[in-house]
Amino acid sequence: MELKEILAVAGQPGLWRFVAQGTRGVIVESLTEGRRMVVPANARVSGMTDITVFTTGEDRPLSEIFAALFAALDGAPSVGHKEPESAITAAFAAAVPDYDPDRVHTSDMRKIIQWYNLLVAAGYNPAE
Repeated sequence: MELKEILAVAGQPGLWRFVAQGTRGVIVESLTEGRRMVVPANARVSGMTDITVFTTGEDRPLSEIFAALFAALDGAPSVGHKEPESAITAAFAAAVPDYDPDRVHTSDMRKIIQWYNLLVAAGYNPAE
């Protein structure tokens, strides 16, 4: 699975795999359920390769953050995204110690950890 084909759709939970470009929008498939839907052309869609995370140095692409989480956890899922704030922050900081605490909020960390867990459950491996 390549991150360039994985999308986040505003207003829709989970992650989606790009299937095809349709006449009315983009056809996507849920990573967890396998169901397909058409995302209208005016919907906000973010590719996993287009997202970056603020760090104390240069901003890091989300692919590097996922790879750091994967390495820190030996490919295992992370803590659940509904865990207390302290657990989320500790898990994120263990993998990305140079994140910018003034600009990366707990809600951002929750979303990244949730996406990471969905990807791992779908067979994601950054080394492939």
